[in-house]
Amino acid sequence: MFALSLKALLSHWRRHPGQLLTLVLGLGLATGLWCGVQAINAEARASYDRADETLARSSRATIVAKDGGMISTQTFVALQRAGWRTSPQLEGTLRIENTRFRIVGIEPLTAPPGLLSGLITPAANNGAQTDSGEQTLGIDTFLNPPGVLIVHPDSAAVLANQTDLPPQRLSTTVSPGVIVTDISVAQDLLKKPDSMNVLVVRGDQIDTRPPLEEVADTLELVPPERSSDISELTGAFHLNLTAFGFLSFAVGLFIVRGAVGLAFEQRRTMVRSLRLLGVPNTTLMLAIGVELLVLATVAGALGILLGYAIAAVLLPDVAATLRGLYGAQVAGSLELRWQWWASGMAIALAGTALAAAGSLWQTSRLSILDAGRARAWAMASGSTQRWQLIAALALGTLGAVLLVAGEGLVVGFIILGALLLSAALILPFVLATVLRVCAGFSNSVVVQWFWADTRQQVPGLSLALMALLLALAANIGVSTMVGSFRDTFTGWLDQRLSAQLYVTASTQAQAANMRAYLTDRADAVLPIWNEDARLAGQKGQIFGVSDHPIYRENWPLLSRTADAWDRVLAGKGVLINEQLHRRADLQLGDTLALPQGDALPVVAIYSDYGNPLAQAMVTVDLLEGWFPDLERKRFAVVLADNQAAALADDLRERYDLAGRQVVQQNVVKAFSIRVFEQTFAVTDALNVLTLGIAAFAIFTSLVTIANMRQPQLAPVWAMGVTRRKLAIMEIIRAVLLALFTALLALPVGLALAWLLLAVVNVAAFGWRLPMAWFPVEWLRLGGIALVAAALAALLPALRLARTPPARLVQVFTHER
Repeated sequence: MFALSLKALLSHWRRHPGQLLTLVLGLGLATGLWCGVQAINAEARASYDRADETLARSSRATIVAKDGGMISTQTFVALQRAGWRTSPQLEGTLRIENTRFRIVGIEPLTAPPGLLSGLITPAANNGAQTDSGEQTLGIDTFLNPPGVLIVHPDSAAVLANQTDLPPQRLSTTVSPGVIVTDISVAQDLLKKPDSMNVLVVRGDQIDTRPPLEEVADTLELVPPERSSDISELTGAFHLNLTAFGFLSFAVGLFIVRGAVGLAFEQRRTMVRSLRLLGVPNTTLMLAIGVELLVLATVAGALGILLGYAIAAVLLPDVAATLRGLYGAQVAGSLELRWQWWASGMAIALAGTALAAAGSLWQTSRLSILDAGRARAWAMASGSTQRWQLIAALALGTLGAVLLVAGEGLVVGFIILGALLLSAALILPFVLATVLRVCAGFSNSVVVQWFWADTRQQVPGLSLALMALLLALAANIGVSTMVGSFRDTFTGWLDQRLSAQLYVTASTQAQAANMRAYLTDRADAVLPIWNEDARLAGQKGQIFGVSDHPIYRENWPLLSRTADAWDRVLAGKGVLINEQLHRRADLQLGDTLALPQGDALPVVAIYSDYGNPLAQAMVTVDLLEGWFPDLERKRFAVVLADNQAAALADDLRERYDLAGRQVVQQNVVKAFSIRVFEQTFAVTDALNVLTLGIAAFAIFTSLVTIANMRQPQLAPVWAMGVTRRKLAIMEIIRAVLLALFTALLALPVGLALAWLLLAVVNVAAFGWRLPMAWFPVEWLRLGGIALVAAALAALLPALRLARTPPARLVQVFTHER
């Protein structure tokens, strides 16, 4: 009986192949966007994990200097003698052919077990193969001169022509943009002899060792949970992607809900017949469940394939974004990882179950005779709108309470979800109210019928219109956020990049010579010197600033004391960026601890968009005093605009500088804007895909209910309204519903933009942006929605216009 019931249920899809295609494609597209986002996130996290293992950060405590500086060999030896068993590392940045590489120098003889897994083996096993088929490196080759550089294959092209570097060995165990080598080689490359900046704490500690502060009070112990800086910084970015993927899945799920609901509606007489023939209700429900399981599995597999293709296309842009915003190196190639495809299949099954839950519940609760009556189905679903309205009010209240009382990134996304869901749930009620008002202003019988018939179609089209609302609101909100960021970022660049030339010398000696050469050829030569340091317990940088009007006139200060610049240049104050201000809750007048035991009051807070790190600015004299070995190779040159190009060419020729070592202001701005646009390329792509899915939802809803409209349209046609006029009215109806939905989506989208800028962005990145208005963009999106609705209604309207009169007459011979 079960097999026969299942066969009868599946026969429905043979008679309605278009509906089957709609269901499979809808679920496949929704799952594909989710899988694509999860594949990107999984690849990025795998890169972070490789970096953590390379740096020995994932499960081990480390010791660093409190001021973020170097640890001397003498201090390391003192710790060892006191019983602190550690392994030294030197980490730094090296620029090779205008590409920044992170150098990680390790000491393999003292490294904790597991740190060098997949990289280095004992000498006797030199050249052994790993599970991935790569050859590991013998420790003797690693230690003996001239040493070796272990790099990711993606980095090999840049290093291939560097004859002054040790030989390279390729390994996917390290991250792209990272070079692992012996600590002595790293000290030579970074020009920091007898120095290290990280001590990895080993497990074989002596119980009687004294406290760390008694041995070296300039050092601090960093617990393992604080070490994964990159994964913490990029967590907000990946949460954003996940939220977008889930939103896309939710929009696609409306397609599935509509197709499944229509299938249940169309098969109600079949359900009644099977029940009357003696099929138990439990057997029938089991057959329907198996049918949905098969369909969900097929659609999920299609979604996984689509997700892989989407991720492969978007991953290079994501990698560039993470590299530009956070300095995180992510491989540009995609692997088929079980985590994301398993989550894709799971969410496809869960989404199908959610989409069918309501119809399954109604079918199981109806009596045998009621199961075939349209009125009984309508009454069973009649309370749905009331519950939707109650849920919308509850979600709106929850969002308002969290906005006032909550804080943090997760709370921000909960507020966003509550806003979007409450707007979607309240949409049918709003549309019904608007249509009822419109009908009240109509005198013509045909026009009144049009408004009443449109109101009757709202329940059938509500899911598709909800999908359109969510897609439009997301597009308006995200485009407003990106546009606000773009306008603010462009103005901010004009303030920050106020010098005409930016120069990076090859050596510090060359830099000193160059500055002397420029003394009489430029109005000013300003240092751009900085050092890494911990600021208020956070990883950050300290920059040195010299006394010049360019800073007083242009630097983008958000708040300041009256004499801020005078105090900074006198060495009696410090400027901090907005990120440090928000994360450490530092206000004007508060004291910030600085290297060498110094502390200065905060006298101004400046905007620092795109930088995830804490940052502070002091006079250059203080910076040089704290860091005598400061790298002094970068500086800005201030001169007349019309002299910049000639001087840039002169410097390149005189000092044999590469093109990017001397760049003009407009080139830097153009590059920064290009990085900005690349940063939001993924967001733009997901916006387009989400809006496309919503348009597809409208099309499928209109197509699948077209045949069911004949009982309502045949009497109107019989009273004299032509088929052509009815077809035009169908198109107008779809466009009007899309228009009303777009009008509601506008305030929802603007509220979404405000939440992104004022709540989510602050929690995720540490800065807040002013909100700008883009009415032209709103009109464009509204126009796209109207065109999509018109195109979606075109095929059903053409079918109606070409329906033979005999077929319309047949309606009056049927029970319906």
